[in-house]
Amino acid sequence: MDGLFEIPGAGHPAPGSVSGSGSGTPSAGSLGTNTHASAPLAVRMRPRTIDELVGQQQLRAAGSPLRRLIEGDQSMSLLLWGPPGTGKTTIAAIVSQQTRRRFVEVSAVAAGVKEVRAAIDGARAELARGGQETVLFVDEVHRFTKAQQDALLPGVENRWVTLIAATTENPFFSVISPLLSRSLLLRLQSLTDDDVAEVIDQALTDERGLAGETDLDEEARAHLVRLAGGDARRALTYLEAAAGAAASNGLDTIDLATAETAVDQAAVRYDRQGDQHYDVISAFIKSIRGSDADAALHYLARMIEAGEDPRFIARRLVVSASEDIGLADPTALTTAVAAAQAVQLIGLPEARLNLAQATIALAVAPKSNSVITAIDAAQADVRAGKIGAVPPHLRDGHYAGAAKLGHNSGAPKPYVYSHDAPYGIAEQQYAPDELQDAEYYKPTALGAEAGIRERWERVRRIVRGRG
Repeated sequence: MDGLFEIPGAGHPAPGSVSGSGSGTPSAGSLGTNTHASAPLAVRMRPRTIDELVGQQQLRAAGSPLRRLIEGDQSMSLLLWGPPGTGKTTIAAIVSQQTRRRFVEVSAVAAGVKEVRAAIDGARAELARGGQETVLFVDEVHRFTKAQQDALLPGVENRWVTLIAATTENPFFSVISPLLSRSLLLRLQSLTDDDVAEVIDQALTDERGLAGETDLDEEARAHLVRLAGGDARRALTYLEAAAGAAASNGLDTIDLATAETAVDQAAVRYDRQGDQHYDVISAFIKSIRGSDADAALHYLARMIEAGEDPRFIARRLVVSASEDIGLADPTALTTAVAAAQAVQLIGLPEARLNLAQATIALAVAPKSNSVITAIDAAQADVRAGKIGAVPPHLRDGHYAGAAKLGHNSGAPKPYVYSHDAPYGIAEQQYAPDELQDAEYYKPTALGAEAGIRERWERVRRIVRGRG
């Protein structure tokens, strides 16, 4: 049956396993200690217990819902949401293996409603015979249609299966509400570099992995960690390729050159804690300020390839939008903030497109530094003690006793409601006495700010009674 895999108490189907039948007849093969030696390194090193899981400390903590599900052997459906390579399939396998349930996987790409119902019917029949409970794992559940997701509901509601559905997309947009309300949503985070390094180190020494037969030098290790991008599966795939390349060259240590050749990608010399981190981001921002979109894209690419935190890049774009462009193109800040939100929503690698779009937009936009010079000048005066009292007619008059203090009372001057004045602009004092002549914002004649400059000069004259 296409799209349906079943392993009894195995945790996950082995590569090439036979499709299960609707009656629940198990196929041969399993993971865990019985995984065959020719299986990919990422499969052989799949954690067998929750304590072997790397990262996701919030899910592994004592008393956490996941640990209670496993150790308490509860029947509870889960919805796992997180980036690729963070352990969604592994968690499903652990639940199956540690609770001694059958593991059945339905492919969201290949399966239809018929296959979904067959999997649930098989689980129900197994329970009726007094057999094992079933973990039904649905990877990429966001690819299921509404009808396919609806077909899961009877099995979940009646607890014929322990459903574990995985998605890389926001489930509030891609999963139907009835399924969401019947499942416990667990959010998985991208693995840190330290997490990925731990996965690599375990694979180097573990008997299921390279069993200490191959060493890895520090430069090569750092290269593999950067390339993994928080994806443990990718890290192990690259390590396996590098180990194979080293063995074919008669080497017992994977050096940087071997790792570069094996994964066909040169190492980017970039230290996220050192000078290169600051030098490249500085060149990136200065290229945007200088309106060289090509150079800015080059530095963006260097940072992405080196594994720089995309949120850091996005924050710098948001700053640049106000510091270097400002009101010369008021849409620049909107574009930068949208890119930062997109980074939070979807992450890399897809968010590279959002970062690139924002980079190009900011680089080709007209430039003005009037925003930063204005706030710098205003803050300089405040620091110098030029503060002064708020004019009485501007003070808050909405509390008892305010009128007795002369706040917003019309004495010595009444407050003029701007909307009652011609053009919505009233002549009156807004700044403290000491700062009546202060001029902080000095718009340029570039881009959209040219129109703002013309209007601001007229408004300033009216407000300050200069004609």
